[in-house]
Amino acid sequence: MEKKPFNDADEHYQKHVGTPTSYKMKQMPKPIRLIGYFFFGFMAIATTLIILLMLLDKIL
Repeated sequence: MEKKPFNDADEHYQKHVGTPTSYKMKQMPKPIRLIGYFFFGFMAIATTLIILLMLLDKIL
């Protein structure tokens, strides 16, 4: 399944610059995958913690 460009500039960028049409984490090298998992995991935990702290601040 190939990603279709939505305008001429995007098509030009995909053909001449060589931007990837999709990203698959399992195809990435292991160190890059670990950095990605750490980053997204940290963002999820931080967001959850911020929401919980905001709710606790309103309750107390």
